[in-house]
Amino acid sequence: MTLISLLQLRIDDSEPVNERVPRALQWARSEAATADVVVLPELWHVGAFDIELARSNAEPLDGPLVTAIAEVARDAATWVHGGSFCEVTADGQHFNTSILFDPQGNLAAVYRKIHLFGFSGGETTLMSAGEQLVTVDTPLGRTGLATCYDLRFPELYRGLVDTGATSVLMASGWPTPRIAHWSTLVRARAIENQMLIAACNEVGTHAGTVLGGRSVIVDARGEVLAEGGDGEEAVRADVDCDVTGQWRAQFPVLNDRVL
Repeated sequence: MTLISLLQLRIDDSEPVNERVPRALQWARSEAATADVVVLPELWHVGAFDIELARSNAEPLDGPLVTAIAEVARDAATWVHGGSFCEVTADGQHFNTSILFDPQGNLAAVYRKIHLFGFSGGETTLMSAGEQLVTVDTPLGRTGLATCYDLRFPELYRGLVDTGATSVLMASGWPTPRIAHWSTLVRARAIENQMLIAACNEVGTHAGTVLGGRSVIVDARGEVLAEGGDGEEAVRADVDCDVTGQWRAQFPVLNDRVL
């Protein structure tokens, strides 16, 4: 069994970045002491909807935030998905970048969010879209990375299946008004692709937006193994990684794909 812990972090305007980051990393360190995989949410250092705060706190892949998350993974000898952060590159581009560290603290995967949310506003005013699907071998098998709004685009998950993915780790900042869509779509992506999905969302209110929580771990059959509420909490589940292969063999729907 593999224990996954999703850190459903509260992000409020009242908490400054320089207080939230050490608090969240201490929580991650505590969870990493017992979990095999720890996941943080999307843009948790600034809040998924505070684009100007993201701009002012952008940093490169070798910046202090990424370095600190790497230390958590290395010290606990645990896989840590550091959620996403606002990355700024040497040529001045910004990306909504998810990062995954192995138990040695090595940067095992970097995923730049492909589908940017905002309809010509929001993160599209700052971020550039990524172009590459990303998978890496983890204790959950071949694991793909996705971020929030990607959930509405099933072709991305089909693409991950085609690269051999049997699981997906997803960081998110999904708001309360559409939280029913979140719960439905996570299960849909798991069911239609016969894959485990561990999706970590935020709670709290920032930049005028209320975040919906409901972080969830869903297995390849669409069974909800653990689900959060609307408060700050760790959502944990022991996962049997053999279930995906067994279910794909028992009910080989993916073999009948035509398009």
